[in-house]
Amino acid sequence: MTDSFPEWVQPMAATLTQERFSDPEWIFERKFDGIRLLAFKKGNEVRLLSRNRLPQNLPRVADAIAKLPVKNVILDGEITWRGGTTAYHIFDVVWLNEALVTSLPLNERRKILSRLPLEAPLSRVEELTDEKPWDRACNEGWEGVIAKRRDSTYEHRRSKQWLKMKCENKQAFVVGGFTDPQGSRVGLGALLVGYYELGDFVFAGKVGTGFDTRRLTEMRARLDGLEIDRSPFTKAVGLPRLRAHWVLPQIVVQVAFIEWTAHGKLRHSRLLGVLDNKKPEEIVRGAS
Repeated sequence: MTDSFPEWVQPMAATLTQERFSDPEWIFERKFDGIRLLAFKKGNEVRLLSRNRLPQNLPRVADAIAKLPVKNVILDGEITWRGGTTAYHIFDVVWLNEALVTSLPLNERRKILSRLPLEAPLSRVEELTDEKPWDRACNEGWEGVIAKRRDSTYEHRRSKQWLKMKCENKQAFVVGGFTDPQGSRVGLGALLVGYYELGDFVFAGKVGTGFDTRRLTEMRARLDGLEIDRSPFTKAVGLPRLRAHWVLPQIVVQVAFIEWTAHGKLRHSRLLGVLDNKKPEEIVRGAS
């Protein structure tokens, strides 16, 4: 018994992570800065749909998919436009001929994809073999990388089997406080950091990741020696009030983050380290 060729499949989505790791059980691929595109070929008919199921009019892409030597196929990838050139970067196959292949592990689906004779504007997204592919991504101006478990099935939802590592900004900030740890965490919950602007100490947000147990306990011991009764921030929109402690603004830290929010706060921040060679009063927005 064969499955019925679907009119639509919900695309698998990656979960954003701030962690950086290397593991032989995972592959890494370039994250393209384009539009997610699902390609449906059923006999001679080709349909191109965005992640929101909106039809896309891309004649060259449709023609190239129509020429593939398979009866039916559903491909998943990203469409980009650079210098007037359209490219469809294909990273997965969902259906082949008469069968859904989503239950196969990623390694097997990649083998299926490797046997398809893709010609421009179609291209296969290759595995990155760099020791730190996320560094290459940022150095070459990519949006980031996607890490995928080699044994992952194709899930029709956002999954932690695929992880999105976006290129980050890096900046120095001054610690003005911290929050208490919750649950089994030790030391502290998050650092409350800021920068100086026209004489004000401006609250920039919380930094709660990038710590291991040793760093948490060492940082807490250092902060306990600087604790004061009142907040040192003079511009403090969004400052937490519960379980917050205040410290003299004497510790400078290096923080990675994805972007600034519209309200001037850090989005998806993580601690990189302590900068003992920096003077707190010299830290302004944009300081490295």
